Amino acid sequence: MTIDAPLDAVPPRAPAAASPIAGLLTAPILPTLLRLAIPNMVAMVGSTLVAIAETSYIGRLGTIPLAAIALVFPFAMLTQMMSAGAMGGGVSSAISRALGAGNRDRAATLALHAAIIGLCGGLFFTVMMLAFGRSFFTLLGGRERVLEEASGYSQVLFSGAVAIWLVNTLASVIRGTGDMRLPSMILIGASVLQIALGGTLGLGLFGAPQFGMPGVASGQLIAFSCAAIFFLWYLLSGRSRLQLDLRAFHFERAMFLDILKVGAVACLSPLQTVLTILIFTKILATFGTEMLAGYGIGSRLEFLLIPITFAFGIASVPMVGMAMGAGQVKRARRVAWTAAAASGLTVGTIGLVVALDPALWVSLFTRDPGVTAAAHSYFHFAGPAFVFFGMGVSLYFSSQGAARVGGPVLASTARLLIVAIGGIGLMIAQAPAWTLFALVGGAMVVFGLLTAASVAFARWGK
Repeated sequence: MTIDAPLDAVPPRAPAAASPIAGLLTAPILPTLLRLAIPNMVAMVGSTLVAIAETSYIGRLGTIPLAAIALVFPFAMLTQMMSAGAMGGGVSSAISRALGAGNRDRAATLALHAAIIGLCGGLFFTVMMLAFGRSFFTLLGGRERVLEEASGYSQVLFSGAVAIWLVNTLASVIRGTGDMRLPSMILIGASVLQIALGGTLGLGLFGAPQFGMPGVASGQLIAFSCAAIFFLWYLLSGRSRLQLDLRAFHFERAMFLDILKVGAVACLSPLQTVLTILIFTKILATFGTEMLAGYGIGSRLEFLLIPITFAFGIASVPMVGMAMGAGQVKRARRVAWTAAAASGLTVGTIGLVVALDPALWVSLFTRDPGVTAAAHSYFHFAGPAFVFFGMGVSLYFSSQGAARVGGPVLASTARLLIVAIGGIGLMIAQAPAWTLFALVGGAMVVFGLLTAASVAFARWGK
């Protein structure tokens, strides 16, 4: 990596049009960033409510289903993170850079190619999890009833992976134009529908049959299918900021490459994040069901912090991307650091609160003493490191806008290696569980600092 100098002095090109797009190139950074982030933050409240509701439903079904969801949850979040944050960020980046350069036709063509990528991504996850899901859960330590519950939930959830990928891909297309409000409204609606259907079908409310774990998963499948249909209609109806014309569409290899050069590389980061969780889950499974269930509650909040940082990070993508497309490299960097500061402060505050009083979160899901003690130990050691986690994830998104994701991905690799090598070493040494949780916190700190260093010294621009 080299320190950029003359590239930051590239004279900006004229904004593409006197429109909301031009405003992203000229408006004050922090107010604009907050204006774009707030709709995402509201949508993330919906995601948080879904996570709380579903974990509460499953907790009422018993400790075994709660342990089972700890096995499935990393794969479910991998689907969301890859489609919304990684490949979705690549989609938003490509479209925003095209708009920043004044090329609306290219942006519209990119949107259609993005939909094809989303369709293929969803089919891949459906085939992979239906064919190998049970084997994955077995490798993670799932046995007997825990394995059966995990498999039943997974089969229903991943049969609808295409809907999940299409929703997140098409929402990223719209976000790439600078419109954060509509995707947020639709995702909130989907969240409400998912909570209602998941509770009704999972617990047998209002006289409905009780389907248990598969019923909870059905809520997400139906809700995301409805949202995918709406997004397709909206983009093809001419109501969006991009005019899509299916009749004039033809495959262009360069369009796929423009998206994949960011999205495909970025997908390594959530893959490594989830692999980190899976390795850690495998290690903790040797400590018993209570420890695994407690960590499942703790790691669920960690995953929920990603959507919170997503609100700031994804808001920075069109601002950074359009600035890069218009040649405003210095502005793009200022946007990235502003978003990182806002994200780190927000997530760091949450981490500090749960570190001081873990019961605020843990008591929502369980009263079991053993599970509670494990979750409390996790938050005491990992909570204070959340500020670095939030900063690092936000800079990862901003780097997508600049089409420079190599550094953040390597930072994720470092985090994975610390947890894998350190965790195995502690397990061999028969160290107490709290040392593993302290290792997780230390890995977050390293991830945040290395990501910040990569953005500070990486060369942005051609």
